[in-house]
Amino acid sequence: MKLDFNRWQMPQHWTQITALDMHTAGEPLRIITSGLPEPKGNNMVDKRLYCLTHYEDMRKMLMYEPRGHADMYGALLTKPQRADSAFGVLFMHNEGYSTMCGHAVIALTELARTQSSETVSEQQLKMDTPAGQICAFYSGDKKQVGFYNVASFVCQLNVPVTLAGMGTVYGDIAFGGAYYAYIDADQLDLALSLQNSEEIICLGRKIKRALTGKIQLDHPEDTSLSFLYGVVFYSNSQVSGSHCHSRHVCIFADGSLDRSPTGTGVSGRAALLAAQGALARGETIHIEGILASGFDVSIDGFCQYDGRDAVRPKVTGEAYVTAEHRFCLDPEDPIQQGFILR
Repeated sequence: MKLDFNRWQMPQHWTQITALDMHTAGEPLRIITSGLPEPKGNNMVDKRLYCLTHYEDMRKMLMYEPRGHADMYGALLTKPQRADSAFGVLFMHNEGYSTMCGHAVIALTELARTQSSETVSEQQLKMDTPAGQICAFYSGDKKQVGFYNVASFVCQLNVPVTLAGMGTVYGDIAFGGAYYAYIDADQLDLALSLQNSEEIICLGRKIKRALTGKIQLDHPEDTSLSFLYGVVFYSNSQVSGSHCHSRHVCIFADGSLDRSPTGTGVSGRAALLAAQGALARGETIHIEGILASGFDVSIDGFCQYDGRDAVRPKVTGEAYVTAEHRFCLDPEDPIQQGFILR
């Protein structure tokens, strides 16, 4: 029998989902382009909550092995909430749905740039997220794209965390679209390298667990944003060159290690640096991730947010398309939701 696998046809009763894969500074993004119905809700927060209760099977199928992996990240495009937004976007990962994601915004903006007929002048792209409306920008002749993030602010400083066998370490809490704990890796003698990724993940999970039961977070506009999303380890000395201000390695969700320096993470760091007088308006710094690829971040302006001093960060970076997928689900598959291995 002559076989021709190129002519394989998917049975019509199977579930089919299409997607584009990209990466931003090495961090993956799976953009779902068809196969999931529009989530219900009057705004992006409601749509996120709807997905948490109705789309868990599909999230796990697309994020977990054998189609994904423990550190996979995804984006589900929706109808916009605001009249001047091009679309809405919900962000997913190995644990659930986040509120904002900078690396995903950069990837989506790069995708828009590749479809634009404009070749010179800067174009705006507005999108709705659970954290608010994001204004991104691109120029047709430049690979680097970026966005202006939501108001970012300092929450708590010098929060003590006691760890078994390590004593007490101190971290700062800031919001850059999500809440992060910022820990100086040098105080722990923690190497922010690929070879040390397992230790970084383990320590990040311990710190997040300890802080989650210790600190109270109250987002001024939406209580669904009031949770600690991740731990950002930073170092001003462990950098690949003089062009880098610092290195970030973020452990978020259920032990995911961000390959990029984390777009929302560098936004919160900008708020911390501004509060310390270490980053002025219009000054640009380069923050790299564990792969030595990075983002540029600057402060576009200062503002008040619910009585707090806040900054409006500007973040730029590069993203690349890596694959086009047609996922399928055999109804007889015994591991339909997939699995995670560490």
